[in-house]
Amino acid sequence: MIILEEFDESKEAVVNPTDWIKPVPGMPRVVVSCFAKETFERMVSGFNGERIGETREANMVIPVYKTVCKGIPVGMYMSAVGAPACVSVAEEIFAMGAEVIILFGTCGVLDKEIEDCSILIPDSALRDEGTSFHYVPASEEIAVNPRYREDFEEILQELGCKYTLGKTWTSDGIYRETRRKMARRKEAGCICVDMECSAMAALARFRDKEVFQFFYAADNLDGEAWDIRSLENGVNLTEKDRIAGLAMELAVRVASANDHK
Repeated sequence: MIILEEFDESKEAVVNPTDWIKPVPGMPRVVVSCFAKETFERMVSGFNGERIGETREANMVIPVYKTVCKGIPVGMYMSAVGAPACVSVAEEIFAMGAEVIILFGTCGVLDKEIEDCSILIPDSALRDEGTSFHYVPASEEIAVNPRYREDFEEILQELGCKYTLGKTWTSDGIYRETRRKMARRKEAGCICVDMECSAMAALARFRDKEVFQFFYAADNLDGEAWDIRSLENGVNLTEKDRIAGLAMELAVRVASANDHK
């Protein structure tokens, strides 16, 4: 037996998020999240976030905030890095009452022509992590962003933002992205590498929720030497604030559209 092919479709596990996470009064339906501490703190401050709850990982508390943007309630929380932690926190956010998560973060680019801090929108992900296999049957790839991609592209076009659409390579092994592996992933059509995308897409499908994910280009792996560019959290913060604003704009549009259905 190949263990990652041992998918169990049962929605009931030994421990479930709803066993200990209760709905949060006033929890917004649409929630925005990112990974970078500085960017998240600036987003909470800039949008006057009000703390409405929290969840916990083994070694940290994850506050949940609510803001009102253009008259629309939007939630905010900071995602944990890595597929297992990111998905487990998202499970708890859904248990609190959220229905849509808009998640943004950095990615490494596999094409040096992709500009630093430019936007990338994944439409599929190569599943080189383990978490997604517990949420959907085994496969090499998974579709990403089946909803809201056109809405986000429309926002980017209206604002004159450059973006690239394509496949991401989701990998658990940040220090095992070897030259040979990278070459094979590029041959498979991947334009970037991340750590959570395929797992979050699988979670959304399994729980019948919506997760929209996009990246901003950070380190460049497509060269003779690794180039860190804007990977560090404290670098290029004004540009990263602008990217957070794009996520909030999409959240407002998604929430508004659903409120008028």
